[in-house]
Amino acid sequence: MPNLASDAEQIRHYLGYLRDQRQLALHTVNNYARDLAELMALIAADNTPRLAELTQHDIRKCAARLHAKGQNARSIARKLSAWRGFFNWLSEQTKLKSNPVDAVKAPKKSKPLPKALAQDEAIRLVSQASPAKDAASTLQMSNRAMFELLYSSGLRVSELCGLDIHYVKQADHISAGWMDMEGSDVTVTGKGGKMRSVPVGKPALEAIRAWLAIRDTLSRESPASDHFALFLNERGSRISPRVAHLRLKAHALALGVTSNVHPHVLRHSFASHVLQGSGDLRAVQEMLGHASIAATQIYTSLDFQRLAQVYDAAHPRAKKIDTK
Repeated sequence: MPNLASDAEQIRHYLGYLRDQRQLALHTVNNYARDLAELMALIAADNTPRLAELTQHDIRKCAARLHAKGQNARSIARKLSAWRGFFNWLSEQTKLKSNPVDAVKAPKKSKPLPKALAQDEAIRLVSQASPAKDAASTLQMSNRAMFELLYSSGLRVSELCGLDIHYVKQADHISAGWMDMEGSDVTVTGKGGKMRSVPVGKPALEAIRAWLAIRDTLSRESPASDHFALFLNERGSRISPRVAHLRLKAHALALGVTSNVHPHVLRHSFASHVLQGSGDLRAVQEMLGHASIAATQIYTSLDFQRLAQVYDAAHPRAKKIDTK
């Protein structure tokens, strides 16, 4: 067994240094003490050499054990930082070959899965008018067309706001995105200047036609630079992503949707629902405009999560054991 008494004495000296010389707060010193105590417990369990003899391999094993115990990446990173500070101090007190925590990194932080609406909730959100009295107003017609198109084609809100009624190439304006009503698709310029065309569903096309029929009541007031814009704000200017975001959020609240709804939620819902129905990851990648398939693969996790929830709720042998 390693000489833990000597190691414990070194840790006490280090904590005293933090408290008396660096004058760290008691709460901070206690956090260092807990993190170092956990390191001591880990090396004791593995019969690992004394602290001064630890290697990068030993520290990696300790970090891996923390990860296996379910500790998250942020917590492990904090402990590695505490250990690194201790070994920096110890290298000034003894002859360490190197700091064993250097070059040891915490596990990558897991990315949260995108939030997607259930299919029936997404359809209700984009198809129903707001219960407000002005349900047939210009604003409502514009909103309906925008929301249907976001969900129908999985556009980013910036791509939506950059759309023109049709392709335009003039000295003062070249379309970055445009509708093709006859072809039933939309062309947009995404990240990195990459252009793509995405199909548009029948409900979205119908909503856009209804909006175009009354759009001119606003376009007469629009600046020349916004004359071709598909979606306009109340002043007749091209709508901004911020305004589109606020409109969707207000619409969801008016319908009583409890989820935190924003334009990217409709993009996530589009991707998840197309993948659920087709299983074609490459097609979803193309429609989303992802440069790498890795960016699209997160939706396979989202789809599995949904299936797992269905399984847990429905399968008679999937009930979790009550450990209370």
